[in-house]
Amino acid sequence: MKRSATAVWNGSGKEGKGNLSTQSGVFKQKPYSFSSRFEDGEGTNPEELIAAAHAGCFSMKLSFVLGAAGFTPDEINTQCFITLENGTITESHLVLKAKVPGISKEKFDECAKDAEQNCPVSKLLNSKITLDATLE
Repeated sequence: MKRSATAVWNGSGKEGKGNLSTQSGVFKQKPYSFSSRFEDGEGTNPEELIAAAHAGCFSMKLSFVLGAAGFTPDEINTQCFITLENGTITESHLVLKAKVPGISKEKFDECAKDAEQNCPVSKLLNSKITLDATLE
């Protein structure tokens, strides 16, 4: 399975602007700019999208891990904070609040650690990157 997204950028890094779209069309030509990335301008940014992806992936993985351990969560609420410093993403910090009937704190912590280490986005954030570049 492969999923895709497209970014279109026009102009210089600081004065230019762009838009982002996803294969599913749920996210279609959403604007992003220097201002939306490094200031408080309108639009989205790559770090916000990485945070959403990591929170969503982790939450689903935790649900699978809990299920394998014999527990069904009532709710998994994950917030993710991506830190961008000096042009580098330095941290992805997950904040988890969950309601899981019948689970001990120790077992919950074990399941959460498993999900943190093994969700696909956690693994991606420290993975090989490949590039096919074409100049038109």
